This record gives sequence, C-alpha cells and structure tokens, in this order.
Amino acid sequence: MAGEIPDLVALERTGTGKGAARQARRDGMVPGIVFGGDKEPLPINIPFNKLFKKLKDGRFKSTLFNLQVEGHEDVRVICRDVQRDVVKDLPTHVDFMRLRRTSKVALFIPVEFINEETAPGIKKGGVLTVVRPEVELVVTAGDIPEKITVDLAGLNIGDIVHISDVTLPEGTKPTIDRDFVIANISAPSGLAASADDEAEEEAGGEE
Repeated sequence: MAGEIPDLVALERTGTGKGAARQARRDGMVPGIVFGGDKEPLPINIPFNKLFKKLKDGRFKSTLFNLQVEGHEDVRVICRDVQRDVVKDLPTHVDFMRLRRTSKVALFIPVEFINEETAPGIKKGGVLTVVRPEVELVVTAGDIPEKITVDLAGLNIGDIVHISDVTLPEGTKPTIDRDFVIANISAPSGLAASADDEAEEEAGGEE
C-alpha cells in the first residue's frame, strides 16, 4: 500500500454556490470541497463515473488518495463525507480533508500469511480460515505499511491467531481495543464430520 496510494483526479470548480454545483452535476461531475492543512478550502469537481466506481469498490472513507488538481500540488486526502440523493442514492457532493505526512488516519491494511506450507496443522489436513483479510489500523499518513504479516509456522489444528499475536509496524495500532481474531486453523470438514459420526455411534451404543 505504501507507494500504491491511488490517484484521484479532479478539476478546480470555478464559481461557488448552488448554481455552480447544479451546473457541475449537469456536466456529469460531482462537486466537492477540499479543506484542512492550513490552506484555503478548494472547490473541486470529480467526474461522476470515476467517483461512482471508487464508491462501489468499497472502503472509500478509509482509503487515502493522492488528489491531483491541475494548477495545484498533489496532496494526500481522505474522504470525510459523501452526500447522496435521498431518492436515487447517488453521490451529490463529497468532502475531502488534506493530511500532513504526520497526520494519523484509520486505514484498512491487508494481511499476508506466510509459512502456511510448514504449519503442522495444515500438513495434517487442517484448513486456514481467514476471518480478517485486512485489519483497520491507525497509521501515519506519511508512513503507511503495505501489509501486516502473520507467521503460521508452528500452528496446529485448533490454533487461533489474535491481533495480539501479530507484530505491527512501529507507530501503528488497531482501531479496535479488544483482542480480535484474524485467522484460525480448523479441522478439515471430512475429519470433523467423521468425529461427529463416531460420537453419535458411541452415544447410540450406550442406549
């Protein structure tokens, strides 16, 4: 993710007020505003189709974007609000906040699992069940980790990986206080089913 911050291209909006916003929508644009960072607010227009696609991709409000507006320096921003049409549920206005490199922001960071092939539980036929393929962390805008790594070496069937078992990059912390589960190694379904059958047979034999 570091170095892979997606670009978001916008145009500076000339004119302010409801008239300019309505004209932007007629032109296939979604009006927006960029604020914060000790600079004046910048009114922008974003092509509707591109914004709509990013909204459908998910995680829009927790994705850091590199905003590109002609005539202005690129700036890192995060969405703070998306206003939608109450009937059509389509975006009608979007607010972005500028971030300094030292700003703290909550983002979803992908989880990478290593040494799956050497885990005793996997060798015995166990199945890796991933509960959280990505984890929401509070990170520094200028130093976003590309991923967090979970080492499965030594894990057996029935073992559970909690967030406390993971070494997080320096300066990051989970947004959730509790020690949540990231993954576990469960028994293969066939093995679990046969164990249930045996338990039922034993129970039946006692009658």
